Amino acid sequence: MKVLLAGESWVINSTHIKGFDQFTETKYGEGGKWLIDALEGAGIEVHYMPCHVAANKFPTSLEEMQEYDVIILSDIGSNTLLLTEDVFAKGKKMPNRLQLVKEFVENGGGFAMMGGYMTFQGIDGKGKYAHTAIADILPIKMMESDDRFEAPEGVYPTVVDESHPILNGVSKEWPHFLGYNMLFEIDPKDTIAKCNDHVFMAGKDYGKGRTFVFASDISPHWGSPEFLQWESYNTLFSNMAKWLSKEI
Repeated sequence: MKVLLAGESWVINSTHIKGFDQFTETKYGEGGKWLIDALEGAGIEVHYMPCHVAANKFPTSLEEMQEYDVIILSDIGSNTLLLTEDVFAKGKKMPNRLQLVKEFVENGGGFAMMGGYMTFQGIDGKGKYAHTAIADILPIKMMESDDRFEAPEGVYPTVVDESHPILNGVSKEWPHFLGYNMLFEIDPKDTIAKCNDHVFMAGKDYGKGRTFVFASDISPHWGSPEFLQWESYNTLFSNMAKWLSKEI
């Protein structure tokens, strides 16, 4: 199996002011390590594209996408995939890569969206997936605005479909999360777990393929240290990839 993971990277540019003087500092970070390790540990090949790479290297044709069994977007806004350099800087027409993801699933591919500040609607609504082709294929309904549920006190998901293959071998004792994107149920049979009254995990068949959502981070900060070190982390996400590719 071959998986394309896009997102999970950031650049922080900070200004230090010390009296009369100041200087800037730039840091680059990635948050895909835990998910990549989980998938590779199960013998799954992962092609990782950080946000700045995905901007221009994410597939622009259905044929390119079909080199993968599963595509995962995690903490990467829709603008990064819609506004390539050719479109934004040069005013050229280019394929709509979110529409291509929909076609990829219709033709038998697996697709997952993981939660974060730049997925679903995200912080200040800047994820902006609600009115894209991605919204058509997901097993949930998104909000129109900022959809974050911040929970510094910690929240625990509740499984509602214990028989789902994604939960094979997964502990019933879940760790806490520090927040998630508020997602809403469309069809109860697609819901795997909930948090408060919101969908936390869901999956469904779409066309010849399958789609899956996970409402929280697969890395810090919503993904707590307890979650990242959880005994079932690797099992959960390797099961997810296998389910999306119809191996289970």
